[in-house]
Amino acid sequence: MADRSVQDRSRRRFARRQWARRWLAWRPLLALVLLLGAIGFAVYGIYFSPWLRVEGAEVTGTSQLAEAEVLAAADVPTGDALARVDLAVIEARIEGRLTAVRSVDVSRQWPHDLRIEIEEWRPLAVVDGDSSYEFLAQSGDTFTFQAMPTRPPADLPLVRVGSEADLRALEEAAAVVASLDGEVTKLVDHIEVETADRIVLALSEGRTVQWGSSAQSDEKARVLLTLLDERPQATTYDVSVPGLPATR
Repeated sequence: MADRSVQDRSRRRFARRQWARRWLAWRPLLALVLLLGAIGFAVYGIYFSPWLRVEGAEVTGTSQLAEAEVLAAADVPTGDALARVDLAVIEARIEGRLTAVRSVDVSRQWPHDLRIEIEEWRPLAVVDGDSSYEFLAQSGDTFTFQAMPTRPPADLPLVRVGSEADLRALEEAAAVVASLDGEVTKLVDHIEVETADRIVLALSEGRTVQWGSSAQSDEKARVLLTLLDERPQATTYDVSVPGLPATR
């Protein structure tokens, strides 16, 4: 009996050692299977399951544009997997459809939303049209938005664009407007943009200023103020070359 008991214990120890060896051999494979399963489940959950679908978007940074206007331009793919939404495509749609947008950044807000951060162009001047108007941005771009005021804001300079003016001319006009100091701006009735090198300031009382391009605008403004003080009876001031000003 004693010998049989010893043999039984030996067999059990042998069986345990065999099982331990088998477990050591299979454990890496089992761990790999579990890892692959977890990865597969995560991929399904993030990219293909109904758990992380787009439900809406949050819009921030707007003051001129309405949230509904931005969302309509974004055309948010509601119902698509959030992880698979092409953010760059949405940004391009917004920038292409809304001229008032200076820049836009779209990001994911897990688990169900997008975040649309807008930077708007600030109106620098008003560009007068035949039956409507647009705002001029510092870049020279013009823009509008849905809730445009019925009348242009009175505190913004008025720009009138000639038939020969192109995009570069508007860029130059924007640079001129941005460079004008308060004293000169108060005197300006409107700005006429003929070409990039032929910008004219129309002052009160029928006086005009041949400004030229935006080059040396700070110097031109100083020379103009001096001429207005010294020759108040003149009707035309030419500061296109500020080192050689002229009046008529």
